[in-house]
Amino acid sequence: MTIVYPVLTSQTTIGVTAPSSGLYKEEYTLLERAIENMEYKGFKVKVGDTSWMQYKAKSAPAKTRAFELNSMLQDDSIGFIFPPWGGELLIEILEHLDFENVKPKWILGYSDTSVLLLAITLKTGIATAHGTNIVDLRGRFSDPTTAMWEKVLTTKKGEEVVQYSSEKYQLEWQHNNESDYVFHLTENTKWKTISNSPMYVKGRLLGGCIDVIRHLIGTPFGNVRAFQKQFINNEPIIWYFENCELHTTDLRRTLVQMKLAGWFDHTSAILFGRSPVNRSIEDYHVIDVYMELAEELEIPIGYDIDCGHLPPQITFVNGAFAEVRIYNNAGMVTQRFID
Repeated sequence: MTIVYPVLTSQTTIGVTAPSSGLYKEEYTLLERAIENMEYKGFKVKVGDTSWMQYKAKSAPAKTRAFELNSMLQDDSIGFIFPPWGGELLIEILEHLDFENVKPKWILGYSDTSVLLLAITLKTGIATAHGTNIVDLRGRFSDPTTAMWEKVLTTKKGEEVVQYSSEKYQLEWQHNNESDYVFHLTENTKWKTISNSPMYVKGRLLGGCIDVIRHLIGTPFGNVRAFQKQFINNEPIIWYFENCELHTTDLRRTLVQMKLAGWFDHTSAILFGRSPVNRSIEDYHVIDVYMELAEELEIPIGYDIDCGHLPPQITFVNGAFAEVRIYNNAGMVTQRFID
């Protein structure tokens, strides 16, 4: 079995459903404006009821969310699923999803949505895309890094797509002071390596928000070894992680657990996104975490890449073959959609 890459066309119907969090009434305009932009691009949009719901840290009960998502995953008229954003409790729906009848179609998002992305790729071999949320496409324009989501998702099997590090990134969210670009990109982007030397690595991409995908360990939805054997012929993996809320010691515990669970077997490199929460514990800093991991695994580690809650974001495709270069505080990601 091999990786299956969905195909996105400009006439595709986008299914908007909230497998994690939906929107409160006062937030409706965020999604409405994003939908208008998608329709302006030529897409049709079908919005599920869960998108307009939010109660007790989730859009709806687990079975309700799963039913709506299953329906969209099996609907031939929908070619692309785009949740409004992440949230907290997507993991509740996994046991209710019909993985055996998932039809190949792109799913794009980040944060809590990455639980769904990684689980689907690991279980089915269908490629999924980690990148922007649809509500972040509500502005009149998109920055060049964010805008690449469309080019990535229209890449066909056998082709490749190249993305470059951003020029600047957003340090703080300013929801009450929106610009035509949504994001306020003010800080100079600098991709770095632990070795302080250039990095060039190859491998299959896997990753997501480390806060939540860690909870797949030990479940039927997080069997990385089976995925390696069944879908990628034990090729090395390039892991990419974003960190939303984990302080340094919690991050360290999580990475050790991943290592002990075999997630880092046959790994060629690890990439860490920028994080707003790299809070030190005593004199233990996030750079210490990265250095210890690099020494233990004997692999290169890059950090402060365009991934996570400090936008903009590279669109990473789980399952795709990638070449990643980091040099002079800049980076390039080439993804090939190959078996």
